[in-house]
Amino acid sequence: MSEELTKVTHVDNVRLGDDERSVVIIDQTQLPNRTVYLTLRTKEEMFDAIKLLRVRGAPAIGICAAYCMYALARQIDTDDYTYFVSAFHSIKEYLNSSRPTAVNLSWALNRMEKVLEQGENDEDLGDVLELLGKECRAIHQEDIAMCRAISEYGLSLLQDGDGILTHCNAGPLATSRYGTALGPLFLGKEQGKEFHVFSDETRPLLQGARLTSYELQKAGIDVTLICDNMASIVMKNGWINACLVGCDRIAANGDAANKIGTSGVAILAKHYGIPFYVLGPTSTIDMNCKTGDDIEIELRDPEEIKNKFYAEPQALAEVKCYNPAFDVTDHSLITAIVTEKGICRAPFTESLAALFPEQQ
Repeated sequence: MSEELTKVTHVDNVRLGDDERSVVIIDQTQLPNRTVYLTLRTKEEMFDAIKLLRVRGAPAIGICAAYCMYALARQIDTDDYTYFVSAFHSIKEYLNSSRPTAVNLSWALNRMEKVLEQGENDEDLGDVLELLGKECRAIHQEDIAMCRAISEYGLSLLQDGDGILTHCNAGPLATSRYGTALGPLFLGKEQGKEFHVFSDETRPLLQGARLTSYELQKAGIDVTLICDNMASIVMKNGWINACLVGCDRIAANGDAANKIGTSGVAILAKHYGIPFYVLGPTSTIDMNCKTGDDIEIELRDPEEIKNKFYAEPQALAEVKCYNPAFDVTDHSLITAIVTEKGICRAPFTESLAALFPEQQ
């Protein structure tokens, strides 16, 4: 693997601080122009980092949340186990309220909270903190392995020389290594395969422009940035052989929530007969969520549409804006869902359930 490719696929985007009472992240809102590392020490700083998308991407949010819970647990100044549990739960609920759509946030927080049950017999806070430290590190290491497996399964669906359309960002910055939706492209590059990627800019925060095209360009992968409303013409031109997107939550029937505009890409792909693949770890699958109608969609500040990235406002101050962060792609538009456990196809109610035999 080339040194430049290694730098991209193995980026140190989320880690526990050396003092184990803080979390260090790359501030993704500063990319691609500046690489800025932030040290998060308070629960408010951690909440804002997730809320304001300084750390983003469902797997990366989960990793960050786990490290945050451990760091904050070490800051709880008490010898009373009951008080410790109460404070821990309060912090968990606070962080969980930062973003509603990405299931990895609550998934990781719940995993960390469940660790407390392992220590309730002896109520030794030193032992509990040790267990919490092991759990947050395990979540990170598991994600690295998951991303590699997803990348391998995803790559099996592609051919050398394929044209690929992406939407939003699901590369190493959004995960731990390789990524989910971008993982097959990086892994393919390692193996000498070439792809021609068209990256939607992806409104409202331009993750496709600022992050996806940045990661692919740095890795030496052929990438062309396009505006979201150009997806149809590149498909019509015959330049796209497959669409690869990530996900923030997958319902039990296969409906998938991803960055706003993903549903439109899927509809276009269906029209032009192009495979549409959703890639994500099983931690993103919410079997308690029956359909996409049950997924809460985050609404963001309308000013992101009118003012963000512009020197001057691009609309009158009194103009109303609707600014959802995500939409839901109907399962009927999805060719396959790629997870670390394998490739799921319709009927998704059966193939996704088969991933969780313990729940049967």
